[in-house]
Amino acid sequence: MTAREATVLDQMRLSWYRAAHGNAADAYWIVTQWFTGPSTREAFAAVRDGEGDRRDAYRAAVDLCRTVAGLHERGWVHADLQPEHAIHTTTGVRLIDMSWSWRPGFSPSPRFMGGVPHLLAPELAASIEAGVRPVMPSSSAEVYALAGLLWTCVTGRWPLDYGWAGIRPRSIGAAGLRQAIAVGTIPLDSARPWPELQHVLEEVLLAPVSERPTATRLAELIDYKARP
Repeated sequence: MTAREATVLDQMRLSWYRAAHGNAADAYWIVTQWFTGPSTREAFAAVRDGEGDRRDAYRAAVDLCRTVAGLHERGWVHADLQPEHAIHTTTGVRLIDMSWSWRPGFSPSPRFMGGVPHLLAPELAASIEAGVRPVMPSSSAEVYALAGLLWTCVTGRWPLDYGWAGIRPRSIGAAGLRQAIAVGTIPLDSARPWPELQHVLEEVLLAPVSERPTATRLAELIDYKARP
């Protein structure tokens, strides 16, 4: 995966992401720029503890959505958004861990299975379960993951209520989770510590694929409905 990430970074040509890579002693290596700042999960830590100013977390959410939107506008999908895969620096949000990233015309990795299952859009899970190969990322599925990771950053829990469904994620593993998510009947977790923001995220997570907003629109909705 190191070689693939190096190829992705070369093709993306991100002005803020410098990387060097090569082969040495039958191993592939990559050196990337260090980004200083909190991950999205860390940016929400104080809010989860009930002590922080929501304005900082709100700005982190909007900035992340706009950064993902910028990636989509260039034709790319990160394909593995997680609470730790974005760093909030003083000069903007920097996405990391882009081994699975994809755009039309660039073959998806044959090892890609939708990213972390907890943030997997139901339609992508259903496609995987139906045996469609290669697994094709999409910007719409990524917006689902984006809303899901923000939900997780707010609550400290994954967005789906596995307990209600009688699911033990560690027992059934990634394949079992994908199968359960593909059905689309697991409700959202009931914790609502930040209802204004979570209402926006809930609409995204429950929307049919055809009605799911873009990352740009999600940023606008958070800005309009959840600004502290």
